[in-house]
Amino acid sequence: MQHFGDALIGRVRALGNPLCLGLDPYLDKIPALFRDGDMSPGNPLTAPAVEAFLKAMLDRAEGRVAVVKPQIAFFERMGWRGMRMLDEVSAHARRLGMLVLLDAKRGDIGSTADAYAGAYLAADAPMPSDAITLNPYLGRDTLQPFFTTAKANGRGLFILVKTSNPGSGDYQDLKIGNRSLAETVADSLSQMSGEMEGPETGWSSLGIVVGATYPGEAERIREILPRTIFLVPGYGAQGGSAADAVNGFVKGPNGLEGGIVNSSRGILYPAGADTDSAAVWEKAVDAAIGKAVNELGEAVSA
Repeated sequence: MQHFGDALIGRVRALGNPLCLGLDPYLDKIPALFRDGDMSPGNPLTAPAVEAFLKAMLDRAEGRVAVVKPQIAFFERMGWRGMRMLDEVSAHARRLGMLVLLDAKRGDIGSTADAYAGAYLAADAPMPSDAITLNPYLGRDTLQPFFTTAKANGRGLFILVKTSNPGSGDYQDLKIGNRSLAETVADSLSQMSGEMEGPETGWSSLGIVVGATYPGEAERIREILPRTIFLVPGYGAQGGSAADAVNGFVKGPNGLEGGIVNSSRGILYPAGADTDSAAVWEKAVDAAIGKAVNELGEAVSA
């Protein structure tokens, strides 16, 4: 059985970059090469077109990206066809050697949390993912079923702590004593994180979300959770630089490590990719992946 934290850090070390490819299929942005019909969410032609697009993206990213992050909302928007397609795309990514981090931001009580954990993290999960994002707002007891299931099956968790959106400060920056709410949440996860540390790398399978747009907060949270993997949104299209994105990383055997940096729109829909020419599309996508890989690779080796 794999240990998610060890598996993720091992793959990032081998590739030399912490890029996480976000799979956010905006229907109005799907390139002409893959579009079919009117691309409305309920059109039976839409989900197969998106599936072809995402599988082609994964093929271009093979050997350059350790982990992919499908955002479940974009698949739910297409109904049952979209959810079936999510399963197919996730399976394709895993066949190519990529870990799958499902961005679902689940968080509920009791038996509901058990059901969510079973759906995605259990040994018999019908839609298996290597890890899932969680919202801790309802309290630590809502995280426990995910923690138990993930620990038993070598899966990972990424819990929202300091997100990259401009409104995150409405709640996450509020002070509780001399700490922000985000730092307080991070502190509450310390024991869980320690219990999920890997035997090979020492990195935990319990991760947290810390946006690239708040590098100062990332440094403070790293002090609280020294062996917790950061999932860093906000790089690229949201304005965060590669240097900002790795600000909470620490020195490892091959450079800075301890996190993955997500890029979605900047790679899925780069300039020049909206074309009906396969050669032109491949060139544009390869350039976008290469740019992110190089920028982040340089940032962690600096």
